[in-house]
Amino acid sequence: MESGAGSRRDSRGDLTRFALLSIAAAVVTIAMKVIAWQITGSVGLLSDAAESVVNLVAAVGAFVALRVAARPADTGHNFGHTKAEYFSAVIEGVMIFVAAGAIIVTAINRLINPTELEAVGPGLAISVGATVINGVVAVVLLRAGRRHRSITLEADGKHLMTDVWTTVGVVFGVFLVAVTGWLRLDPLIAMAVAINILVVGSRLIWRSAAGMMDAALPESDLAVIDTTLSPHRDRGVVFHDIRTREAGHRRFVQMHMLVPGEWSVQHAHDLAEEVEGELRAALSHLDVAIHVEPVDDPRAYESWRLS
Repeated sequence: MESGAGSRRDSRGDLTRFALLSIAAAVVTIAMKVIAWQITGSVGLLSDAAESVVNLVAAVGAFVALRVAARPADTGHNFGHTKAEYFSAVIEGVMIFVAAGAIIVTAINRLINPTELEAVGPGLAISVGATVINGVVAVVLLRAGRRHRSITLEADGKHLMTDVWTTVGVVFGVFLVAVTGWLRLDPLIAMAVAINILVVGSRLIWRSAAGMMDAALPESDLAVIDTTLSPHRDRGVVFHDIRTREAGHRRFVQMHMLVPGEWSVQHAHDLAEEVEGELRAALSHLDVAIHVEPVDDPRAYESWRLS
C-alpha cells in the first residue's frame, strides 16, 4: 500500500524563476566587480569577481536542475527526478574549488610582486553596490529554498550570502591597504577569501553526497513521525521496520504495520489509509508505504538490519 506525492505533480510550482533571478544578479554583479577590479588593480577585488563568476555557473546549473527535478515520475523514473537538485549543488561545490584555486594562484603572484592600488574609493563603492544586490537575492533564495524544500535554491542562497560577507571583508581589507599602504595585505585578503569559499564548497558537496546516498530523514522529521504514530500504538497497533530517506524536496517513509490477525482486510486497509493521511499532513512532500502484517506472526518482526 503506497501513497503520497509520487502519484501527483509537484505542487511547488515553477521554481526556475528563482534561478533566473540568481542568473540576472550574477551577470550584473560580475560586470560591477570586474569594473571595480580594473579601476583599482586590487587582486582582492579580482577574487571577489571570480566568486561571482562561480555564482553565475551555479545559477545556470540550478536552472537546469530545477527544470529536470520538476518533471513528474515516469516509466523510467518511478520515483521522480528530484535527485537532479543534488547534481546542481555538487557542480556549484566543484566550481567553488576551481575559483578558489585561481584566486590563490593570482594572490601568490601578487604577494611576490605587490602593486599599488588606484581609484580605491570608486572601486569600493561599486563593490558595495554589488554586495547589496547579492544580499537581497540571497535572502529571496534562502526563503524560497526553505519554503519549498529545495537544496538547489538553498545552496545558491547560502553561496550568495557567503559572497556578501566575502565582499564585506574584501572591501574592508582594500580600504586598509589604501590607508596603511601595506600592499601585501591585498593578496593576503584574497587568500582568506579563497579559504572561506573552499569551506562553503566542501559543505555543499558533503550535503549533496549524503542525499545521493539516500540518507535518512533528520531527527526533527523522525520525531514528527514518531509523534504521529504514538496514538495508534496506544490502541495496540505495532509499527516496525521504519525506514526513511529523502530525495531533493521529497521525503520517503516505509514501515510495517502489525495489527490483530482477526482483523478484516478492509479494517486494516482503512487504518493504513488513516495513518498515511496523518503522516502526509504532518510532513509535506511525503511518500508513505505501509505493509500490513499480523501482530502474532513472529515473521512480522524480522528486521531489515539483519538481512
